[in-house]
Amino acid sequence: MSTRATQIRLATRGSDLARRQAAEVRAALEDRRFEVELVEVETTGDEIRDELIHRLGKTGAFVRSLDEKVLSGELDGAIHSMKDMPTDHPDDLIVAAIPERASANDVLITPDGATLDELPDGAVVGTSSLRRKAQVLHRRPDLTVEPLRGNVDTRAEKLLAPALQAEHEARTEAEKEQRSAEAMAKKGHKKEYEGEFDRTVEEWFNDLAEVERRALEREVDTEYDAIVLAQAGLERSGLAHHLEYAELPTGEFVPAPGQGALAVTTLDSELAGDVNTVLDHPRTRVETTVERTVLAELGGGCVAPIGVHGLIQGEGVHVDVQVFSQDGTEKIEATRDLPVENHVSAAKELAAELRERGAAELIEAAQRDEPAPEGKRE
Repeated sequence: MSTRATQIRLATRGSDLARRQAAEVRAALEDRRFEVELVEVETTGDEIRDELIHRLGKTGAFVRSLDEKVLSGELDGAIHSMKDMPTDHPDDLIVAAIPERASANDVLITPDGATLDELPDGAVVGTSSLRRKAQVLHRRPDLTVEPLRGNVDTRAEKLLAPALQAEHEARTEAEKEQRSAEAMAKKGHKKEYEGEFDRTVEEWFNDLAEVERRALEREVDTEYDAIVLAQAGLERSGLAHHLEYAELPTGEFVPAPGQGALAVTTLDSELAGDVNTVLDHPRTRVETTVERTVLAELGGGCVAPIGVHGLIQGEGVHVDVQVFSQDGTEKIEATRDLPVENHVSAAKELAAELRERGAAELIEAAQRDEPAPEGKRE
């Protein structure tokens, strides 16, 4: 590490998950004598100046508000969830560090721990990800996929709310009946109340997790039987041990490029070197570079349902790629082992092969929000 000043200000989004992720980065840097201030930034492009929009590019203008603060010189760097980062970014903006990635898996969360195969016909699955929607419908076309928005906590509350509210109502009614029976018994009636609950409503409520208590207060618009989230987000939010979920295998439900990974960006090359020394995880950098290279070459951005997952195994990077139509009926996929020593060029060649096999047509149709071309299912 250089002898330069190590007081740095890093931008982060303001959600609970983003703050938790940023806190992990701050802790690692502070262990190496950095003094870190985290600055919350709203993720809206409304206040970005015209020249900075041009530098950020149309794709990233409204999701890279954090980097705008770096480009303007207000802050030293920014902390991102890598899967949210556009593949095109200003040339002078450095991805200083990619820390070791958490799980890249998606998970299916249900009130009772049911798997995807165990969901009944017509069950409602919540997700706002085009990729997840396509993957679920490809596997289970009988299911209904409905939009699900909000942060991780909000999505979990929306799933839990109907069942918890129904149970609260049942318990409340049962408690009223029990009190009525006890009052009658005091007046000489011998009939005893035979209730189904062994705890009071208060005792039951006190044992609920905070996310469950918030769910009790939530207004229910759509009743979901299951929702799909990133496992990394679930774990980083501290909710994993409060919810029932099943991992979706990355080979079949290929995650978004960069899912589970964080990235720190900066303009300062000297700072970038210092941060890289502390935080960068070479294995994760290679894996995510492969994923994002394939995404960039396919040109799907965040519009088309594309999954890319890389995993270093020995001297190669095992890569799974899926490109879907929006309704999940059509799919182009590939599995390859790419050499680590030239992983970027190999990833570009894989993307070119997928384009020739019809992936480009699926992506173009998804970007136009049209049905997929015929004959692309494999």
